[in-house]
Amino acid sequence: MRSLSILFALSLALAVTAACGDDSQTAPSSVSTVPFSSTELRLGTGADATTGKTATVRYTGWLYSATAAENKGSQFDTGTFSFVVGSNGVIQGFSLGVAGMKVGGTRRIIVPPNLGYGAAGAGSTIPPNATLVFDVELTAVQ
Repeated sequence: MRSLSILFALSLALAVTAACGDDSQTAPSSVSTVPFSSTELRLGTGADATTGKTATVRYTGWLYSATAAENKGSQFDTGTFSFVVGSNGVIQGFSLGVAGMKVGGTRRIIVPPNLGYGAAGAGSTIPPNATLVFDVELTAVQ
């Protein structure tokens, strides 16, 4: 029993030392703490975008900015494309945000890094650990 107490005390001492260590040696985290969200901007009245169906969307994407209007920082993309809802054809946060939309509807989707491009980023337009903002209009479901 005494050896367990000593082991616990040593573990606690190591944890406290690590927590109170010199912060100058640790780079600040650039990972956003903004959670995933999906906000209806306009309700649609057509077919539902459900898992396994092909959704066609018009979208614009921006880097999240805490100080910009509507949190829309630099725009990185805009266009129209189709994908299978729930597949690996798009980043997970985009598919989650479109799921349940009805044709004719528009949503604003906030995608944190863990549901987007993560620590890798994407090319020169999306930096590592970027939170993304998408305005998405569902134009068709098949």
